[in-house]
Order: sequence, then structure tokens, then C-alpha cells
Amino acid sequence: MKVAVVGATGLVGSMMLKILEERNFPVTELIPVASERSVGNKVVFKGKEYDVVSADTAIAMKPSVALFSAGGGVSLELAPKFAAAGCRVIDNSSAWRMHHDIKLVVPEVNGHVVTKEDMIIANPNCSTIQMVMVLQPLHVQYKIKRVVVSTYQSVSGTGQKAVKELMDERVGKGGHGVYPYPIDLNVIPHIDVFQENGYTKEEMKMSLETCKIMGDDTIKVSATAVRVPVIGGHSESVNIEFMNDFHESDVKEQLSNVSGVVVVDNPAMNGYPMPLDAEGKDEVFVGRIRRDYSQANTLNCWIVADNLRKGAATNAVQIAKLLHNNGWI
Repeated sequence: MKVAVVGATGLVGSMMLKILEERNFPVTELIPVASERSVGNKVVFKGKEYDVVSADTAIAMKPSVALFSAGGGVSLELAPKFAAAGCRVIDNSSAWRMHHDIKLVVPEVNGHVVTKEDMIIANPNCSTIQMVMVLQPLHVQYKIKRVVVSTYQSVSGTGQKAVKELMDERVGKGGHGVYPYPIDLNVIPHIDVFQENGYTKEEMKMSLETCKIMGDDTIKVSATAVRVPVIGGHSESVNIEFMNDFHESDVKEQLSNVSGVVVVDNPAMNGYPMPLDAEGKDEVFVGRIRRDYSQANTLNCWIVADNLRKGAATNAVQIAKLLHNNGWI
């Protein structure tokens, strides 16, 4: 099986290579793809060096599947070209997520919607992925009316330059202009561009994508997306209003039985999820599970995940695995 990774030299692309190797995905030939300036560079996969090639070269090599993490503009241009060559595309950008003909997939939540005819499949926003992993089983049981979420998103979600900017600021070097303000010792309530309604694009992604993934447009989601001076791992404070009442113990038990979700909820022993603990792991961690006493049928919780893994690369590889298991690649 020929597997292309488009954007192979970036943070998410590099993680895709790592996850493919860790999960022993049946790659017979790796095709690392990047921009023209990176062509000829080397990447290492399973101890072997591979030359980075251009998109045109990759298409001519007829890969079975391509994992994209090269930005929306690149995806809009190249994904149809790869698909036209018979290659399945799993795209990590926002380019195709809300397109009515493109599936937006978290395998544990809605993997059943994928069909043999799907040539381009969208990978959701990192913050949305970890949230719906917790929301979906609770929605089935209690029927969600409304979600209010505040995110605490790490700088790795912006890319390598943002990580360098944070670390440079920590030692007193000037920033590189990745963010409009210093990020070290600061919190910036601004991720992506502001929309006419006063929300940012990131916040609207969480609202729109949640409904599409969960297949229910009645769910109302209000998000505030915030960048924090953490290198890796996104955290979320989530307030969930249900149609039906619940017992906290039942919620914890249900989430404990969800594949890919780990409950860390032991206040007496200071047990709760943190980005440091989620780093390098594929699971979504949830804790601080407690009733909201200010409103009926409402739950508070705290959700943490490694944004480069389950929030991006791992989810993409899981989609590829789903396609492979069905015999479509």
C-alpha cells in the first residue's frame, strides 16, 4: 500500500508518520510530500530515509491513500487531484469540513457514515474531536440541548513557529509575530480570524462541526477559544445542558466504558486531567465531572487531549484504518 503524507515536514505531518509507524499501518511505500522548497529533503520512517517529493510526483506514483496536513489552500487545490487519480484523501485542514458532500469523521463517534464512494474525508478541528468523544455517549443517553465550552489551547496547535516563539520569549528573546501579543506569561482569547458575529473562526468551527459529526443540528454550541502558554495538549471546560436528568455516578460509568476515553476524576487525591499527562497519548481524558447546581439537568466537565495526536494525526490514521478494514484501500 502506497501512503502519501502531504505536509510531511510539519508538526502534524511528522506526527502522522510517527502514528503510522506506531500503529504498524501496512505501508509498503511511503511518499512524503511537501512544498517545492522542501523537495529533496529527507524524512525517516521505520528506520529508512525517504526523499520528500512534490505533489505532482506523488500523484504520478498513484498512492492508495493520502493524509493531508498542509493548510486549507493546498487541500482545496490538491485533494481533488489526488482523488481523481484514485487516491483516498484524509484532510486535516478546515477546507472540506463543512462541504455538504464531504464526511467529517471521528471514527469512534460516526465512523459508520463512511462509504466506499468517499474519496475525500475531512478530519475535524482538534478541539472538536476531543469534545465530541465525550459528548456523543452522553447525547445518546440524555439528549444534549446546549454546550458552552471554553478552550485552553496549546501553541503547538499553531505550528512549529509558535512553539519556537513561546520558548524564545521564555528566555527573553523577541517574538516572531506569530501571535498579536506575547504568549509567554499571557493568555490570548483569540484563535483564528474574527467573524462578523464577534466569534472567531475557531469558535464557529466547534459549533458547526459538532452538529455535523453528531448528526444533530438541534445541539447548540457556544465556544470561547483561548491560546495559553502550553507547548502541547488542549484543555476544555465544558458545560452541558441535557433534556433529561442524570446521576453523576452514571455519567462517570458510561464515559469509563467508551473506547478512547479515560476518566480521571478523583478530587480527594487531586486527580484530574492535565496536558502534561495527555502528552504522547491517543486517549481523550475527562475529569472534574460534577453537576451544575445553577441550572437543571446540566453537567460540568474538563476534557484534555494531545492535540497533535487524537486531535489531528491519530484521528486521521484511524480513518485510514477504517478504510483499510473495509477493503477500500
